[in-house]
Amino acid sequence: ICPFMNRFPIITVGGLLRDAAGNILLVKTAKWSNLWGIAGGKVEYGETLEAAFLRETLEETGLHALHPKMVMVQDAVEHPEFFQPRHFVLINYVADVKGAKPDVVLNDEAQDYLWIPAKEALDMPLNGPTRALIKVVLAGGESLWTS
Repeated sequence: ICPFMNRFPIITVGGLLRDAAGNILLVKTAKWSNLWGIAGGKVEYGETLEAAFLRETLEETGLHALHPKMVMVQDAVEHPEFFQPRHFVLINYVADVKGAKPDVVLNDEAQDYLWIPAKEALDMPLNGPTRALIKVVLAGGESLWTS
């Protein structure tokens, strides 16, 4: 068996969810060194990126993402904060959700969640890719959120 078999990047989707009050949702996961991050997961074969984002958001938070917009792509090649050596291609979105600080129903992948203003989130112990995403979104301003 070829040692390089199955050593391909894993395509994932995730994003910042914003509530009606302008807060973003962060989730804490053991997979990312118990740091705060975003909900997301792998794109399934035959699934569009947006469909995967909507599905992963619903599966991991119980929330329906509205008006998703892709804002950036990141590489995470054997990222030291992830619990296993993997090469992820992270497709990052922003999307709105209904209500102010709506209830979140976490699946077994996350241990905690928090609604927080994006600027304040930068003071949290975030995983590296999430910190990079928040900085891009803050720099882009409101135009990133509107469709």
